[in-house]
Amino acid sequence: MGHQSLLYKIADDPKELQQINQLNYQTFVNEIPQHEENEEKLLVDKFHDENTYIIAKNHEEIVGMIAVRAKRPFSLDNKIPNLNQFIPSGSEPCEVRLLSVKDEYRSTRVFYGLCKRLVQLCLEEGYDLAFISGTVRQLKLYKRIGFIPFASLVGEEDARFQPMYITKASFEKSTKAFQKLMENVTLNNERSGAHSFLPGPVPLHPAVKRALGKTPISHRSEAFLKEIEEIKFNLCRLTQANHAEVVVGTGTLTNDMAAQQLKRFKGDGLILANGEFGFRLIDHAKRSGLSFRTLEKQWGEDVSLKEIESAMKAFSPDWIWTVHCETSTGYLYDLKGILALSKKFHAELCVDACSSVGVVPVDFKECYLATSVSGKGLGSLPGLGIIFHRDALTSHPSIPRYLDIGLYAENGSIPFTHSSNLISSLKEAIRNIDYVANLRLARAVREAMEKWDVRIMGNQDYSPGVITIELPYGVSSRVVGDKCKERGVLLSYESGYLLNMNWVQLALMGYQNEEEVMKAINSIKEIIAPVKEIGYI
Repeated sequence: MGHQSLLYKIADDPKELQQINQLNYQTFVNEIPQHEENEEKLLVDKFHDENTYIIAKNHEEIVGMIAVRAKRPFSLDNKIPNLNQFIPSGSEPCEVRLLSVKDEYRSTRVFYGLCKRLVQLCLEEGYDLAFISGTVRQLKLYKRIGFIPFASLVGEEDARFQPMYITKASFEKSTKAFQKLMENVTLNNERSGAHSFLPGPVPLHPAVKRALGKTPISHRSEAFLKEIEEIKFNLCRLTQANHAEVVVGTGTLTNDMAAQQLKRFKGDGLILANGEFGFRLIDHAKRSGLSFRTLEKQWGEDVSLKEIESAMKAFSPDWIWTVHCETSTGYLYDLKGILALSKKFHAELCVDACSSVGVVPVDFKECYLATSVSGKGLGSLPGLGIIFHRDALTSHPSIPRYLDIGLYAENGSIPFTHSSNLISSLKEAIRNIDYVANLRLARAVREAMEKWDVRIMGNQDYSPGVITIELPYGVSSRVVGDKCKERGVLLSYESGYLLNMNWVQLALMGYQNEEEVMKAINSIKEIIAPVKEIGYI
């Protein structure tokens, strides 16, 4: 039934309103006999034109709904004398009615999803008091959310309801209970297979998960020494590098380590930047006290080899530092061409390859330094940094111990404490890298999106691991990302730089099943499709 891919929204389409009348009939005629039967099998609420309907949709089918209305008189005004006595002075009340969830979607997250969207709407509209007539069969559930019973039961004998209200204050008191309920259903949703397009943590291959669950062993044991040597060998074979060190930390750490090594050069460097992570390299260099020039372009703008050559002629750098894949856009630098230029001008090349190793083939044999991580393209858990180096390096007393690549090289990558579970997981992840599958999947996703005329950054020359969708002014990336999350599709959109640019991203990294990916892509389409109404698509 796809509970994990439901969309929660305010009904605004005539087809949705028709389904609401059908579901209304099923619930309040067939199930709870409040109204007479009719041939049309439709029940149009008497306040239909004044109601705001929050609905849960599985593709085109409405599977749950709830209505809210703030115009007096409420339905309870006709059932309870002097309803005003229960309304504090200065309150902004509303009435919540017509809760209905289809049978097969009960005991799932649908009810909680509707409630979450209802709370959001009430806060947006400034309502601080809500009345309901709660069915006596669900009083315990309503009370857990924070509803307070008042007055006597209303309705006919076979359809009894308890008048209840909730204030902003009473809801806040019950927030922990409500959040716990939401966490439980969210956990169930995750177990049922929400699809992740996050660049980290990435979906894990079953073998990687099994390795993570092994009993930890000492980082000084023979078994661990053997395993880390095997990993270093496989990493070098994967990247053509001469040497590799594995450290406990992130990509940020490995770039700080690279900066410390570059600091030993006497001359200036050149840093390339056309996105968030290129500009972060500039920040690394500033914080490390490096002397350098920059070649800066707009985000996603091409940095040509001709421009790089001109900059190298003008500045004569001792070293050049660049990202390989600019994760913020998916732009893929011409690493082979840049390496040729660095050799031509006798400069050393340092590469941030955190989002390219494991995604596309790389050759670091002649690169002075290159950095990466255990997550992202390598498909394991975050927590390990990787530094590839061309030459044998030795420790240097001017470099802080934790940032000294030479110290790691001299101690077999184990100068300090290591995690055997992260190492074992990385070993399994490396075994499952498939460049052909990566490219095939990226092409399938791009082709599907191009049929919608969605504005995607770049072309097939961009990384197959990062697809960036540019949303137009007036269409919020946060709203699109939130709606996808509600349907169990996790996009990358919550980083500050993505919110600022109004972009959402799909990271095709880690363990991705093509059939499941394309199902998730269809869910994204159903969320983005309404943008057609403003002429974007």
